[in-house]
Amino acid sequence: MDVIDIARQLGKAIQDDENYLNFKIASQNNDEDEILQNLIKEFNLKKISINNEISKENKDEEKIKNLNDELNKCYEEIMENESMKNYKLSKIEFDNLMKRVSAIIMQSANGEDPETTDLVEPNCGGSCSSCTGCH
Repeated sequence: MDVIDIARQLGKAIQDDENYLNFKIASQNNDEDEILQNLIKEFNLKKISINNEISKENKDEEKIKNLNDELNKCYEEIMENESMKNYKLSKIEFDNLMKRVSAIIMQSANGEDPETTDLVEPNCGGSCSSCTGCH
C-alpha cells in the first residue's frame, strides 16, 4: 500500500469520526433553520445598507451609527441562536481534530516518531522576543 492509498484511508476515517459527523449535522441544521437563515439575510442587508451610506458623498453619521447598532444587534441574535451555537462548538471540535491530524503528519514528515508525536499547543507568555512563532 502506498502513501496515497493510506491518505485516502485517513480521509475515510476522518469522515467516519464523530467530530466530523457532528459538524456536518450542525451545518445542515444551520441551513435548515429558517429563523437563523432570516437573521443572516437581515444581517447581510444591513451590511449593504451601511456600505451604501458610507459610500455617499454626504454621509449621515447618525444613520450610519444606527445601522451599525442594528447590525451588531442582528449579529448577537445570530450568535445566540441554538443552531449557530451548536455549529460553532462542533466546528471548534472538528478543527481541533484536524489540527492534531495535521500536526502528527507534519511532525512525522520532519522525522518525529508517528507513535508519540502530537499537537503541542503554543504556550504564549506574551513576549514575542524569544518566540519561534505561533504557527
